[in-house]
Amino acid sequence: MRANFEGKNSHHENKPSRNSKITPERESELYEAVLDLLREVGYHALTMDAIAERTHSSKATLYRRGTKNELIINALRHQKSYDMAEINTGTLRGDLQAIVLRQDDSQMERNSQLMRSLAVAAHANIELLHSFREYQLVLELEEMRRALQRAVDRGEILADNLAIDYIPHLLIGCFAARTLIDHLPPTQAFLTPFIDAAILPALSTRPLT
Repeated sequence: MRANFEGKNSHHENKPSRNSKITPERESELYEAVLDLLREVGYHALTMDAIAERTHSSKATLYRRGTKNELIINALRHQKSYDMAEINTGTLRGDLQAIVLRQDDSQMERNSQLMRSLAVAAHANIELLHSFREYQLVLELEEMRRALQRAVDRGEILADNLAIDYIPHLLIGCFAARTLIDHLPPTQAFLTPFIDAAILPALSTRPLT
């Protein structure tokens, strides 16, 4: 059963059909269910049977949409709806806070659950890892780097400050570690003081010589 499910032994059965019919609303429901189940049960326990039951679909319908990994990748792609308008509040502190406050606490918790569910599986599956980065991390990383470059251009921080390259790691690490250390989801009330307590002091320190 798992061989077919993973798409290793049944290439014809799992190859998506170009003729399959599905409405945009139904497609949204399907992909939302895939991500909800992924958050709830994790990658390895996510099965086509579970998806079929949750969405009231047949497994044949699901396989026409792709393999397990393809369903997850398409669901990640489908849920991303970022406004790429550049954040520019005039200060680094304002920019970083705006990035953090873009998601409300509910969205942060859901994304944290998704990150935990995919993290281990993604490192064992290069395609899933690339898609996880593309649809969960790349836009956030680009936004942080733009904010840091503007701060350099304004003279708020030194261009050769050693901490600059590690700011994305600090913010993403704080987001991920919240549940691991405190058994609580990341929240705006937790992340915004972190900017003042850890991020800005690191960037205000002159590089060692």
